[in-house]
Amino acid sequence: MRSRVLSAALALATSLLGVAAFTPSAQAAACGDQLIGNGGFESGTAPWTQTTGVITAGTTAEPAHGGTMEAKLGARGTTHTDTLSQSVTLPTGCSSATLTYWAHIDTKETTTSTKYDTLVVQAGSDTLASYSNLDKNTGYALRTVDMTRYLGQTVTLKVTGSEDSSLVTNFVLDDFSLTTGTGTPPDTTRTPINPAYTVNLTSNASGDTWTGHQTASFTNGSATPLPEVYLRLWDNYHGSCPSTPITVTNVTGGTASPLSVDCTALKITLPTPLAQNQSATIGFDLGIVVPSGADRFGHDGAYNMIGNALPVLAVRDGAGWHLDPYTNNGESFYSLISDFDVTLVHPTSLLTPATGTSTETTSGSTTTTHATAAKVRDFAWGAGPFAKISGTSNKGFKVNVYSASGISSANATSMLNLAKDSIDVHSGRFGDYPYSELDVVLDNNFWFGGMEYPGFVMDLVSNVALPHEIAHQWFYGIVGDDEYNSPWLDESFTDYATDLYRGVTGSGCGITWQSSAEKLTNSMAYWDAHSSRYSTVVYNYGKCTLHDLRRLIGDTAMANLLKTYAQSHWYGVSTTAEFKAAAQAAAGSTDLTSFWASHRVEG
Repeated sequence: MRSRVLSAALALATSLLGVAAFTPSAQAAACGDQLIGNGGFESGTAPWTQTTGVITAGTTAEPAHGGTMEAKLGARGTTHTDTLSQSVTLPTGCSSATLTYWAHIDTKETTTSTKYDTLVVQAGSDTLASYSNLDKNTGYALRTVDMTRYLGQTVTLKVTGSEDSSLVTNFVLDDFSLTTGTGTPPDTTRTPINPAYTVNLTSNASGDTWTGHQTASFTNGSATPLPEVYLRLWDNYHGSCPSTPITVTNVTGGTASPLSVDCTALKITLPTPLAQNQSATIGFDLGIVVPSGADRFGHDGAYNMIGNALPVLAVRDGAGWHLDPYTNNGESFYSLISDFDVTLVHPTSLLTPATGTSTETTSGSTTTTHATAAKVRDFAWGAGPFAKISGTSNKGFKVNVYSASGISSANATSMLNLAKDSIDVHSGRFGDYPYSELDVVLDNNFWFGGMEYPGFVMDLVSNVALPHEIAHQWFYGIVGDDEYNSPWLDESFTDYATDLYRGVTGSGCGITWQSSAEKLTNSMAYWDAHSSRYSTVVYNYGKCTLHDLRRLIGDTAMANLLKTYAQSHWYGVSTTAEFKAAAQAAAGSTDLTSFWASHRVEG
């Protein structure tokens, strides 16, 4: 992820979830249970949290759907916001989870096109349903929301109703129920597994255009048949769809559909669905045109940075296919451990730092770089007239530093020594770096501070950013995560690791939430809409949260937690729920429930 440290209504639905009043028991809920407490509002206000007067008695004009009580948001005709929320824990192992509620909307607004008054139903920061004065209806209508994706999680159901300065709108909800199914649980297996990519590309004279062929072999690791796969063409964000810098043509092994998700996703339907443990291979011709700009995909004059340019397989898991949009604010990347065999044919005048271990063969003015990388999530490379120096850390890890023009030899040497030291220190904390070498590409024109790929990082000359990007070799690289939906799992952990490396204790950490919607565990969808708060929360509050956890459970317990957690998720994928469970185990008798709540770690 980019090291920004250097650059600068569901709750209501939830409340409505109980057709009959429900009092949560001391025992954990089981599949088949109804989970909403006091869903019909007939037993006072608990366990709901509300703004004043939301839970109220029905009237002749606005009767309750069942019983005598209801939840009413809006209803004033003045500028204000009402909220209603409840925390709900959904059990694991259920076949489904379904939220239902009855909603009646009436309004004095006369427009047929403008949403003046709104109601939003959320689970955490996810929007489940939204309504406005345009959705007025006669009587109550039954609303249904699929909540299966939240099985095994504790979520806050929140309904928010907002009115403008005139003309009343009544959002009335009642008799809600959140029930779980007792059938076969959904298949949460991440697939396709064991991707293996073989790539052969040839560049033009300047290294900003590459053409060739790529194949991708994979296996369906899921019991659910795999009828298609998706390729992520992330760098098409940098073009103007459908005129894109990454082109895939002449697909074999399946039938390609039109590009989707702003040209960053390509569906390929397989000839026959793959059963569990069956394998297949697709192939395609590939073209890459590097745009101008000192970016993770761009060229700064003669120096080309080629990150995320190779198409990689999207992941299907319990939430379906992950086809989230590209974000330039952080990262969208979510991929499983893969093997890459990449051959780059280019002018000898161009050096090509790359993910993995490289060997070079030169014939006249042409050099063939053959890079192999096992058990990595992605592949990146550079091309340009870099200056190169190399060294070996005390633990035996080879480090290469490639410098663009303007980087002094003294600064390059300083960064080489810093890289060697930080890779050793991070190895001691989280487990030894598992790859044979690390390439560091320096360019002081990068606007974003730094960017990480397996075995390959881009950076400014900085004693803060470089240890951060190298720490990403563990958090995102080795211990993977869904970077779009859980950015804190790599950025917060990496910034915490950087503090540890630099001897920063976090004693001055302070967390001040800007709104009730702001949470450490929000997705990039939220942060793209609140970009000014992204670095503050995900980087600063994130590492503060881990410092606070260390102070709470003790230095030794925290060190053991992070090392054993990394080892148990080595080459796997981390989730917030899994980390919270591991932290609670490390905390022993210290209950972390209130800690997670105050630090807004949900999931």
